[in-house]
Amino acid sequence: MTFNQIKMAIYATFLTNYYGAKLKKTDDAKEKKRLRIEYAKKQLDALDLHIKVINPEKIPSEGQFLLASNHRSVIDPLIIDLAVESTTLFGHWIAKKELYFSLFFGKFVQNAGAILLDRDASKMSGFFSDIKKAVKAGNSIYIFPEGTRNKTDEDVSEFKDGSRIIALKNRLNILPVFIRTQANDALMASLKGEQKPRTIEVEFGDIIDYKDKSMPLEAAYKKQFDLR
Repeated sequence: MTFNQIKMAIYATFLTNYYGAKLKKTDDAKEKKRLRIEYAKKQLDALDLHIKVINPEKIPSEGQFLLASNHRSVIDPLIIDLAVESTTLFGHWIAKKELYFSLFFGKFVQNAGAILLDRDASKMSGFFSDIKKAVKAGNSIYIFPEGTRNKTDEDVSEFKDGSRIIALKNRLNILPVFIRTQANDALMASLKGEQKPRTIEVEFGDIIDYKDKSMPLEAAYKKQFDLR
């Protein structure tokens, strides 16, 4: 581990715990969004990573959606939060048990607005109840349909079935988002101390009606972004 990686790990740990504590003090969605954006900016500024939406005209300024994004890096939630910064959208992330209870991210994730997905649980009623509660409060749901980080050479890995079920159960239209830049490569280069700014490009797709069953979500997503 290089000196720069150690330094960044210490700073990231401090920020995560500091903002995790601040987020715990509020239940207001607007305030949680403000704190999440503030946190994301400080983390990415330290890495000299910058977010650019290449088609901002497609970002809805308001509404409730199931925001579905590809997933290649640990900073993807931060990228998405900054991409929708100028909107009123606030989403609850679907978080795996490993992240929800992790020593590093746990307190931040639990307090920032996340819904625990425990695939080992015998029943999923609590999971769907938490989603329904978040939607009823006027918020969106943010999800990585691949279920975990894509470490393959494919543009996206196979989508899990849960995304479409969540959309249907909660009457949420789907907002597809594609992080076009290989964010993990940019992150690793920054952590290695390569001193130059990097831009991560994000693209928004057309909203998919939750009732549209003309093709599977994965196929519709790939078609919108011209992916293989």
